[in-house]
Amino acid sequence: MAKIIIDKQNGELAFRLEKFDNLSQFDHLQRKNYYSIILLKGGAYHLAVDFSRYELQGNQMICLAPYQPFMITSIEECSGHLLNFHPDFFCTYRHQNEIETEGILFNNFHGLPYFQIAEGALFYNLIDQISREMDKDSIAQHEVLVAFLKVFLIEAVRQKRQFDQEIVPQISDSKSEVLQNLVDAIESNYSKLHSAQEYADVLCVSAKTLAGISKKYLNQTPTSLISNRIIIEAKRELYLTAKPVKQIAAILGYDDEFYFSRFFKKKVGVSPHVYRKTVGFAKLESE
Repeated sequence: MAKIIIDKQNGELAFRLEKFDNLSQFDHLQRKNYYSIILLKGGAYHLAVDFSRYELQGNQMICLAPYQPFMITSIEECSGHLLNFHPDFFCTYRHQNEIETEGILFNNFHGLPYFQIAEGALFYNLIDQISREMDKDSIAQHEVLVAFLKVFLIEAVRQKRQFDQEIVPQISDSKSEVLQNLVDAIESNYSKLHSAQEYADVLCVSAKTLAGISKKYLNQTPTSLISNRIIIEAKRELYLTAKPVKQIAAILGYDDEFYFSRFFKKKVGVSPHVYRKTVGFAKLESE
């Protein structure tokens, strides 16, 4: 049964904790306008996030940013817990210096959206405490829940960091260097260079070589890596600032605001305007 806190100002979901015994609610592609953390226990199951598919088993934590498309299916029994929070309830961007969730748990344009839980006791202890707190109607409930959530996220970041280190692909030095150079080049140039060929030229390798390495070791094409990084920055601008969409488009290297809006909607599922309205607290002064 789900325990839910609704934002009294807009009637939207602010925070939710739910225990589930099967994956029926996740068996179709969906996008939510809040963060989702899913702790899974089970045999083997299939995870689809964005345009990538993963085969998982055992105890895993899946971390999803607002409007990130996902689906989970399995022919075996799976159970777990679902934790949702809206950015208005807890802003990960504002606490980035403390917790570093962005780029590790969420919005990592070249990393995995999940990790294998090495030690689950703290997570499940916190879930129990969150559940008990949500049953109360006590003073400062929001502050208490945010405190529990912050500890939960800190432990998740620690375990995700360790997981990422352990699964670094064992590849030759030359391929590893090309891969790292590609990630670094996108990080430095995503607002100026938008095509895979441009990055191939920068790195002095063929586009085919770049595509092969990226697909094999990151399960993504160079084009999707570039697009994901642009979208991450667009979301950040829409959430944290009141800049007009036209200005954000220009910052990201798009002269045509409408082309950028179509690109954003194709990737995210909603327009920049809807994303800002349903996720971001920054509003245009006049809309």
